[in-house]
Amino acid sequence: MTTELLGIHHVTAMTDDAMRNYEFFTNVLGMRLVKKTVNQDVIQTYHTFFADDIGSPGTDMTFFDFPNNPKGTPGTNSISRIGLRVPSDAALEYYVERFKEFGVENDGIQELFGKKVLPFQEEDGQKYQLFSDENNEGVAPGTPWKNGPVPEDYAIYGLGPIEITVSYFEDFKKMLTEVYGMKPILTEENVTWFDVGEGGNGGQVILRYDDTTPGRQGYGQVHHVSFRVKDHEAIKNWEAKYDEMGIQHSGHVDRFYFEALYTRVGHILIELSTDGPGFMTDEPYETLGENLSLPPFLEPKREYIESQIRSFDTTRS
Repeated sequence: MTTELLGIHHVTAMTDDAMRNYEFFTNVLGMRLVKKTVNQDVIQTYHTFFADDIGSPGTDMTFFDFPNNPKGTPGTNSISRIGLRVPSDAALEYYVERFKEFGVENDGIQELFGKKVLPFQEEDGQKYQLFSDENNEGVAPGTPWKNGPVPEDYAIYGLGPIEITVSYFEDFKKMLTEVYGMKPILTEENVTWFDVGEGGNGGQVILRYDDTTPGRQGYGQVHHVSFRVKDHEAIKNWEAKYDEMGIQHSGHVDRFYFEALYTRVGHILIELSTDGPGFMTDEPYETLGENLSLPPFLEPKREYIESQIRSFDTTRS
């Protein structure tokens, strides 16, 4: 029964302004909007997907734009920082200058357990860090956005290590190793790094211990993290594994662009997602993300949905 995780699939966070967030991700960070759709469970809400040139799994940073969502607060028992990958140390230098130009708050280039990183945050407080892939091995990156504003040699082309902070460190660690098969590769006081799948920057989780103030969900915070599985059979195998271990879960969910399975580990919502079918299922490469895409089961509600969401122009072709 194959239940191997292949790396990180996507991270979903919450924004208070889908338009501003789009401008930041495309024009400042240089990631491509590959899908503009709605949250399939709350259809009055945008769900936007920013990724590499072709929307490869493992490169998707996605956002919900919940109406009247309060501002979240950072703290423990949360996904505390999102990683993004760039090809080299020189790319980090490039982004330092780019962040100066666009007034993006950042901490300058630092070293984190032997890796060069550039921590920064969005206007709404969402925390990120760029990881240099210099000398990196493991999960392959995606393809830089060919028509983006950032030169391909420097562009973000995948998700990097995801940081989770919890007050129940040992219990969470046990779940990551015993349920998800993650491999601890480095342990220091109050932090453990795990490899997922082939590991490297595209397949790592940083688990931190913190027993101070809990975070609160809201915009500027992360909603969930998803890990990659191969296909439908793998998702069904995970469903069976959860049942066998007595772990409550959502059951198989077909999201049209991928299949999914959700469970909660403590406060952390963990999704497993298939690599396919992908984002070119209903749009050609040339115009990915330019129109509101709806999965077939929501298409009959298009008129209602378009009356509820605030439209914004994402045409680039």
